[in-house]
Amino acid sequence: MLLIKNGQIYSHQYLGEKDILVINGKIAKIDENIEAENLFPEIKVIDAKGKKIVPGFIDPHVHITGGGGEASFKTRVPEIMLSNLTRAGITTVVGLLGTDGTTRSMENVVAKAKALEEEGITAHVISGSYEVPTVTLTENLRKDILFVKEIIGGKIAISDHRDSAPSRNDLVKIASDVRVANMLSGKNGGLVLHVGNGKNGLQPILDIIQDTEIPARTFRPTHVNRSEKLIGEAFQLTKLGGIIDLTCGIYDELSPANVVIKAKEYGANLENITISSDGYGSWSKYDEFGKLVKIGVSSVEALYKEFQNMVLEKEFEISEALTYFTSNTAKALGIYPQKGSVSEMADGDLLIIDDSLEIDTVIAKGEIMVQDREIIRKGTYES
Repeated sequence: MLLIKNGQIYSHQYLGEKDILVINGKIAKIDENIEAENLFPEIKVIDAKGKKIVPGFIDPHVHITGGGGEASFKTRVPEIMLSNLTRAGITTVVGLLGTDGTTRSMENVVAKAKALEEEGITAHVISGSYEVPTVTLTENLRKDILFVKEIIGGKIAISDHRDSAPSRNDLVKIASDVRVANMLSGKNGGLVLHVGNGKNGLQPILDIIQDTEIPARTFRPTHVNRSEKLIGEAFQLTKLGGIIDLTCGIYDELSPANVVIKAKEYGANLENITISSDGYGSWSKYDEFGKLVKIGVSSVEALYKEFQNMVLEKEFEISEALTYFTSNTAKALGIYPQKGSVSEMADGDLLIIDDSLEIDTVIAKGEIMVQDREIIRKGTYES
């Protein structure tokens, strides 16, 4: 049981200075002045006077078992630990495979998601990989989504030199399986499309939407801020109802903040834009012959840094900036307002931040994970 007093609450809008009472992992009450200490002597009280309270961040694209491996075995990224996520303000994570669907497996990703849940945060999984047939846990993607609790959607790669050059029929079949599985299971993860720098871009997906009955919202292309051409196609997709995901760590004119500004000018559907870190995946650069020349690892901390950049450098209003990291993502995943909002009966996933937007306290499911910038709860094998 937790009582947070005197915080300035920001969700999809500014709610004012109020108290928040969290009971059994849920926000039980939000009010001007909640007096619960006499009723519940064991209650934990945090005074957030002078600080802001925002929803816990949702990262929809993290390689929780590690990505990489594109420069041989020594470049396989290790799996993520609990505090890597919580100290970055992430209380809900969606894990998935990257380039390597051979030495990495869906069994590992699902097991890691279960472990993160046991350690205190919320974890979902996207099944699939770059190749066709895509890597799954059960016999097929439809059964993965339908019968495995953690799995909420599917994945495939397009327009990338590392994909399996999926045919139109491949993409239609995979998208149809995901669409039907989401309907039957009540989940809403959709089909995540890793999009590379290939010349076809998103055009194959736009053609499928035009020529078939598969709803545009089934398609969730990520890394779309690779190029101006790809961004233009992605904006078209939002108007049709598709969800596009911008990747942090891409800077200059293609940073998520700058792309959102372009989206406003274009008239894209802003509610259909999410931002992710691509954390613990590898970033890579290739020469004109396709030879790898540089490789590195993406950090989940890039997600919160992008939020700071949007507010402090690009002068977004706090509530507006938050939507791309909280409510938009929760709505896309079908978990709003349980996640992505500060509201009564929502999960007790909260960040307390100071005026410079530095994270002071992280609360997941009503439990304090970080307080006064110190990690309170560590993962099982963290030193």
